[in-house]
Amino acid sequence: MSAQIDPRAGKLIDPASLLDVGRLLRAYYDGRPDPTAPAERVTFGTSGHRGSAFNNAFNEGHILAIAQAICLDRKARGVDGPLFMGIDTHALSQPAFATALEVFAANGVTTMIEAAGGFTPTPVISHAILSYNRKRSRGLADGVVITPSHNPPADGGFKYNPPHGGPADAATTGAIEGLANELLMAGLAGVRRMPFARARASAEVRGFDFISPYIADLPSVLDMAAIAASGVTIGIDPLGGATVGYWAPIIERYGLNATVVSDVVDPTFGFMTADWDGQIRMDCSSPYAMARLVGLKSHFDIAFGNDTDADRHGIVTPSQGLMNPNHYLSAAISYLFGARTAWPSTCAVGKTMVTSAMLDRLASQLGRELVETPVGFRWFVDGLTRGALGFAGEESAGAAFLRQDGSVWTTEKDGLLLGLLAAEITAASGHDPGTLYDGLTQALGTPFYERLDAPATRRQKAILAKAGPEQLQMTQLAGEPVIAVETTAPGGGGALGGVRVRTRNGWFAARPSGTEDVYKIYAESFLSRDHLQHIQREAQALIGGLFERAGGAPPPD
Repeated sequence: MSAQIDPRAGKLIDPASLLDVGRLLRAYYDGRPDPTAPAERVTFGTSGHRGSAFNNAFNEGHILAIAQAICLDRKARGVDGPLFMGIDTHALSQPAFATALEVFAANGVTTMIEAAGGFTPTPVISHAILSYNRKRSRGLADGVVITPSHNPPADGGFKYNPPHGGPADAATTGAIEGLANELLMAGLAGVRRMPFARARASAEVRGFDFISPYIADLPSVLDMAAIAASGVTIGIDPLGGATVGYWAPIIERYGLNATVVSDVVDPTFGFMTADWDGQIRMDCSSPYAMARLVGLKSHFDIAFGNDTDADRHGIVTPSQGLMNPNHYLSAAISYLFGARTAWPSTCAVGKTMVTSAMLDRLASQLGRELVETPVGFRWFVDGLTRGALGFAGEESAGAAFLRQDGSVWTTEKDGLLLGLLAAEITAASGHDPGTLYDGLTQALGTPFYERLDAPATRRQKAILAKAGPEQLQMTQLAGEPVIAVETTAPGGGGALGGVRVRTRNGWFAARPSGTEDVYKIYAESFLSRDHLQHIQREAQALIGGLFERAGGAPPPD
């Protein structure tokens, strides 16, 4: 099941193969989703609804239904403050923005949009919601971000953030999904809508400066003065995403020695190098997608990039090139829990169950509690809000941490924050985060970690999601005794939606993707790469056997 690297990986795509934006926009308006077809219904994963208009999975009908469902749900929950709305640079984001605005205005929802008409990153929406709601108990704000994150150019996405500013919980997304599909089944009867020109000119739609408050607040969470004073050279690649309008004012305000390597915005993303499978994907944790910035690693003391909605980060250092996301999380935690002296001693380290066990060892070394959760940043919202989690991160290169005084910054992953933190680490220590991580491995061991994807049908994904320990009886894994078979987070937490098997020196977890017809195997060894591969082979055999016993064919190698 090893990934086959496409020969186009890390290279620019043939212009003839780039997205036909006009055709995609026509499909958005002309496509009529069939709500009886599972692939064409509204489906919320951990980050809202995603799909392509080419597949009748992200069309005007979906957005009309979702926007009306949000209006109904927020009314039922008593949310009556303003709704902050942001978009990224994907081609489908602008028409979805227009559709949603028509519905929100017709329903009398006060909607705050970027006054300058630009793009707004996910963490900035979270910051705006939390800032507005601070010291309020009534008239609370919520938000929407129109983005499919790092997905290919033909995709669209739409996610909702309640008043806590973070990803919505399962009850909320389930309610919105159910209402939206009812509206689709009813032929959109019940959707309130007004023409875009009227909506845009209405009193309900208000321009808002998202950029200035976020930038002005950065010193509360980062040592911006230290970064500037050090003269650290910084390279920044927005990957054509929503941060393009943020870096110039950040650099100017704080006097950073930073260079934006490209500020091009192009909905075909033709400037991107292809990912491992030959597809364009703005994955800032992929060395293939980040080839341009990796090629400049010797030009800067530190460099970083973000995906299109900036909830993820990719850190490039002279010592390591593109850092493995788990490695950077480890370096960030080690630095922050030493540098943030005002954080309470009770602040814990938060990680998902599929993130490197290096964080377990590091938390123990620091004398900090470790909080493990299922996959999805929504599990960290409460801990960040209360200041109980000093840092929360996941293996897919997303994280957030507290302000310097120990209060909440955002309840969403913040890729701008983690990029600038890399600059702070370099400025404060005189070494880049890669060097810091190397020092950690000398004390805690060297982990060998890899995530693999394998094809899986909808039925197979459902089987895996519901698997229990009794179906996965294992006493040995790669020559070591099994110490735990888990389908829920430690300490009685939420369901993983898959399974994790642990030994003293290694582990694997398998879970279905929420957005693609694949399942994911995460595995790690603290012994060797050969031991990691042994774990992966046995994990594949276990899941293949599970599918066979349930009457489904095992995934191909």
